[in-house]
Amino acid sequence: MPNDLAALVGSRICHDLISPIGAIGNGVELLSLTDGDTGAEMDLISESVNNANARIRYFRIAFGSASDDQTIGRAEVLSILAAVARGGRFTYFWQIEGDQPRNTVRCAFLMLLCLEAAMPMGGDIHVNLEGDTWVLSAQGKRMKIDNALWAGLTMPQSDLTHTAAQVQFALLPIVLAETGRALGLDMNHDRILARF
Repeated sequence: MPNDLAALVGSRICHDLISPIGAIGNGVELLSLTDGDTGAEMDLISESVNNANARIRYFRIAFGSASDDQTIGRAEVLSILAAVARGGRFTYFWQIEGDQPRNTVRCAFLMLLCLEAAMPMGGDIHVNLEGDTWVLSAQGKRMKIDNALWAGLTMPQSDLTHTAAQVQFALLPIVLAETGRALGLDMNHDRILARF
């Protein structure tokens, strides 16, 4: 059965936003029960709003459309990645200077989601540019690599069915093809190196 990518993207976004939005609801509920100091509840609400906002900004780049003439600035990318990383398991090192084509940054953001999926314990992810080649390197403890998913990135399989949590694996080959780029992977037990 072919993937319904629009439905998978919608499910992915809803899944990732339900926790911070639920925490906002919990914070508001706690506020209604509290007489006096509401600092902890306000902190919970503020942190959850910031987390939801960061995920929406990230998803706008990763899952949104991008025309050939659109660019995105380094400052915006750094702001998004810093907000997404706050209090999380991942540290991002965006080592690319200047504005970049939005459709290529979209490829990088989708690749970041793929890398995160393979790193249940978190880790460090570096993004570099070598000439015209984007290089993403991820290192973490106890990598969890689903061979079929990763093989589907370089040799798309029509019979591979993705879940909402895996939608980035279905979209990345399509977006790479649209930008005229091919993906190369080098993987071992604690590191993944991706080039496109």
